[in-house]
Amino acid sequence: MVKPHTLLLLFCFNIAFTQVVINEIDADNPGSDNKEFIELKSSIPSYSLDGLSLVFFNGQSGSGTSSYLAIDLDGYSTDVNGLIIFGNPQVSPTPVIPYLSLNSIQNGPDVVVLYQGNASDFISGTTAVNTNVIDALAYSSDNSQPSSLMTILGLTSCIIDNQSTNSISNSIQRTSSGTYTVSAPTPGVNNDGTGIVLNYITFSTDVSTISEGQQLQIIATSSSPITTQALSINFSLNNSSFGENDFSGSLTITIPEGSSSASVSISILDDSINDGDEEIIVSVNDLPTNYVLNTNNVVVRVLDMDYMVSSFGKPTTPTFGLVTSTASSGYYSSLEGLSGTNLSQGIQNIIANPNVVRAHNYGDIYDILKVADQNPENSNQVWLIYTENPRSKIDYQTGNSILGKWNREHIYCQSRGGFTDGTSSTPDGIDVWQSTGPNDIMAGHADAHHLRAVDGQENSSRNNRNYGVDYNGPTGSTSNAWKGDVARALFYMAIRYNGLSVVNGNPTENILGQIGDLSTLLTWNQLDPSDDFEMNRNNYIYTWQINRNPFIDHPNLADYIWGDHAGEPWFSNLSTAEIDVNSIVVYPNPAKDSFMISNISETSRVEVFNSIGMNILDVNISTNTSIDCNWEAGVYFIKITSDNTYYIKRIVIQ
Repeated sequence: MVKPHTLLLLFCFNIAFTQVVINEIDADNPGSDNKEFIELKSSIPSYSLDGLSLVFFNGQSGSGTSSYLAIDLDGYSTDVNGLIIFGNPQVSPTPVIPYLSLNSIQNGPDVVVLYQGNASDFISGTTAVNTNVIDALAYSSDNSQPSSLMTILGLTSCIIDNQSTNSISNSIQRTSSGTYTVSAPTPGVNNDGTGIVLNYITFSTDVSTISEGQQLQIIATSSSPITTQALSINFSLNNSSFGENDFSGSLTITIPEGSSSASVSISILDDSINDGDEEIIVSVNDLPTNYVLNTNNVVVRVLDMDYMVSSFGKPTTPTFGLVTSTASSGYYSSLEGLSGTNLSQGIQNIIANPNVVRAHNYGDIYDILKVADQNPENSNQVWLIYTENPRSKIDYQTGNSILGKWNREHIYCQSRGGFTDGTSSTPDGIDVWQSTGPNDIMAGHADAHHLRAVDGQENSSRNNRNYGVDYNGPTGSTSNAWKGDVARALFYMAIRYNGLSVVNGNPTENILGQIGDLSTLLTWNQLDPSDDFEMNRNNYIYTWQINRNPFIDHPNLADYIWGDHAGEPWFSNLSTAEIDVNSIVVYPNPAKDSFMISNISETSRVEVFNSIGMNILDVNISTNTSIDCNWEAGVYFIKITSDNTYYIKRIVIQ
């Protein structure tokens, strides 16, 4: 039995909370929804929100009733106008912490509820309840309504955000009468324009990217000149590994009385140690009463100039023979003289040996790729497949946004391979691994031999498309530096795992264990031979998985399994020999009407391929020869084969 005074206390508690309402919400912004926010208002200024939580419920299709986001309000208070904002960092004035990530607030039809209680009571997927409700708002971006939620919560109306032209730029705002209107957003300001006029402080920097050894200017600007006395603002720069030993200078900005701006200069120190690129976060914690942060947590990229440069080239300017295989002695000796299915099985016996090979998880892949796919020209960057450009290692995707981020690309698509989310996303390092064999298809989820660093947007564009017949790289790209890499990764997967194959044509996604196009991949394997970048990659992954991609070490293996030499016995001395690129000369380059192939000493086969891998010329020559090239302008590939050695030359036709 509850004692009478306890009942009285609870009653008074609920009465007090009725002074707080949902004052404004902007759930749908133009573009990337980067200015979403929700604003609460208390009838009493500087009111504590302890004991309250904001809970967002998904009401789509009229049947949804489950929570998708909950914010605990303990420790927060409204400002002198009784307002507090929770939203994206781009909202101005700056919302209180925690910031909402992009697209955190769904566009609707949804309901947001202010509850008396803890956010932990409303973990994702919790059904809405009509108890301890302080305030609730049903909203939508169209004429649909969250009917089930409205019934549960006793709501009779749903506010439509997009009611008029350009309404996507508007917000839903509470009026003094308790009704709602849709108008231009007013975060941090009373919806009717009343209240104390606050002085907004904007933080900025003179640059968004800076190198070690340079000066960074940090500027504070007020919306109105400072009165009565100078305003001193303390800030911090620390973030992760970037700390007080990485800079020098004052962490206080003072705006003098009568002025509206001031700045300080921070020296970014060069410690002559490569710590990798980092990010500074200029962060202010507290301001005096009547001052509000208009911007905060300004991010500045710090480029570490002590990066290392490798001895070998990047894929678009490849080198050959500078990086040697680290395969153990006799690693491939069991393959000598094998052919057909025996050759395929022999390869699998090596690269899928359950007594040797190790499987790691998907969480480890970022750490692997930061080394395996490192840009040879800058050790602080990774080299992105498909787009063929570098990106800072710290720009890997951690949230929903893919813009400017790099991710982990499965060359053999997860959905086609049947290993979607087959391993943990929590990294546990090189010393933690599982035994794996040819039937362990789930290990394919985190097999680094077919995982590459990739631009987030291009990763989305490639999706699960087949190579050659559907996907040939970014729109308008003529680069072929990645194509051989893709082919050899797929050849590896087709042998490593039972149930996976490379096939001709454009197989649909619902045919599990097939990816195409085999004919294209065989051509790519020849046009883009394995280079030092790939060999270095193979060597590093070998240290983790204790297996190699044999099609990097011996590219012609593919021809003996699927190509022109299928069924013939394979010997390692038939592999592509190291070629002196100066022994054969192709000139002029660029060419217009014809080009010359010189230094030919024996009968050689000359094949020319266009940028999509189509063979447009196939002739035999035995001496220096002029080749007519009345072709469309673009990039072409000349393959010159003599005995078991071939030479690939890129040429531009004008």
